[in-house]
Amino acid sequence: MSFLEEIQRRRTFGIISHPDAGKTTLTEKLLLFGGAIQEAGAVKNNKIKKGATSDFMEIERQRGISVSTSVLAFIYRDKKINILDTPGHKDFAEDTFRTLTAVDSVIVVIDVAKGVEAQTEKLVEVCRMRKIPIIVFINKMDREGKDAFDLLDEVEQKLGLRVTPMSFPIGMGYDFKGIYNLYEKKINLFSNDKKTTVAEGIEFTDINRPELDEIIGETAAETLREELEMVEGVYPEFDQEAYLNGDLQPVFFGSALNNFGVKELLDCFVDIAPTPQPKMSDTRLVDSKEEKLTGFVFKIHANMDPKHRDRLAFIKIVSGTFKRNFPYLHVRNNKKVKFSSPNAFFAEKKEIVDISYPGDIVGLHDTGNFKIGDTLTEGEITNFKGIPSFSPEHFRYVNNADPLKSKQLYKGLDQLMDEGVAQLFTLELNGRKVIGTVGALQYEVIQYRLEHEYGAKCTYENLPMHKVCWVQPTENNDEFKEFKRVKQRYLAKDKQGQLVFLADSAFTIQMTQSKYPTVKLHFTSEFE
Repeated sequence: MSFLEEIQRRRTFGIISHPDAGKTTLTEKLLLFGGAIQEAGAVKNNKIKKGATSDFMEIERQRGISVSTSVLAFIYRDKKINILDTPGHKDFAEDTFRTLTAVDSVIVVIDVAKGVEAQTEKLVEVCRMRKIPIIVFINKMDREGKDAFDLLDEVEQKLGLRVTPMSFPIGMGYDFKGIYNLYEKKINLFSNDKKTTVAEGIEFTDINRPELDEIIGETAAETLREELEMVEGVYPEFDQEAYLNGDLQPVFFGSALNNFGVKELLDCFVDIAPTPQPKMSDTRLVDSKEEKLTGFVFKIHANMDPKHRDRLAFIKIVSGTFKRNFPYLHVRNNKKVKFSSPNAFFAEKKEIVDISYPGDIVGLHDTGNFKIGDTLTEGEITNFKGIPSFSPEHFRYVNNADPLKSKQLYKGLDQLMDEGVAQLFTLELNGRKVIGTVGALQYEVIQYRLEHEYGAKCTYENLPMHKVCWVQPTENNDEFKEFKRVKQRYLAKDKQGQLVFLADSAFTIQMTQSKYPTVKLHFTSEFE
């Protein structure tokens, strides 16, 4: 296949939603339909021993939540599909926000009973800002929940989207009969016993035919006709261009657990979803069809394989082809680097690939050269912007609980901090270590991973701080020296050795700025 054909067959998307709406289950079913797995696992089920493919970390299997983004790829109808299954929980939202920089489109999952929740609003807002095309999937139709029209209204109002239904449910919960697929003009009937296989649809071009009454019953058929009339009258026709510009959002209904409505979503998605898109760098707009390679790191995962302590940097390829053993320029370090074993992903399973195309996600073994946001090129000096970094909001002291294991603890902390979900500060006064994170749940994950992956135990002590401020280094004038002397207790160094000021309230920051006007404080570490 030629280079352009390869680009045309790539689809890269992320799945986002509030916790427990069913992202991981939906990912699992997409893999099933794509023929990537033979039997779908479940997130929480005692009878099925197989866990979900994308939740591969031990802590994810125990709690039944996703802690970090996983990458899965499969081929469906000759299209190569890359899914990024993101964590829904707000304490891990950072990972999700970064992932959104690496996708071309998004599927938002909404629970039929709960409707639109706060976390979903935040995530969709980011997608709207960046004009990412969105498809909405309303999940769990086999349970009792809100009326279909009420849900569509809610999606419009709360998320600020313009929706058009591509399928419509027949009944709900106990009376759930199936789905009418508006895109293909077919009815799919729901049966309870098909949890792991795929059901075929019945074609209906004209819904006024009397056979419909026989299949789903008179009352249901009448209701469906009325509702479809309303749909046609109220909602706009599907327009692919408007969807790609981010102005129109198709909606699908289904139940991921019962495999229902997923195939319709996948079929339609393959047809309409965007191919790899151009991306803005700090110097120019990089088009995906360019011959020369550009790509950026959007995630680092320490310890993918506990036996080897390896770190993987996830790179999204924006343009050109990524070849094995070919020297590329690492822009920040200004060094040429080669990679002998670039990996393609399938959750925790990896295979070495010789060549990758725009839209693909490649994992590179990293020995500590990469940071989140780094760019790889074939020699051009350019950087991709817009990969967010967050200022921590929760702070705790880390204490070593087992003095014999201090080497393991520091190594573990060092590697886990590189993932970019937490930051380590060392106090100037006494050299104590402080971890700052965005969400409180991160502490448990760090503690668990230190113990199980590095064999080190740690305990935490609370530290009531409001924010971290990075201090811009100035010439050693008297004011700066005075600031360092007075605030000595609250000064620390981050991992890169930059000076940081830990402020205990917003008022302290205000006071410090008015007292020492030449000392510049920043809320992110990337100040120019």
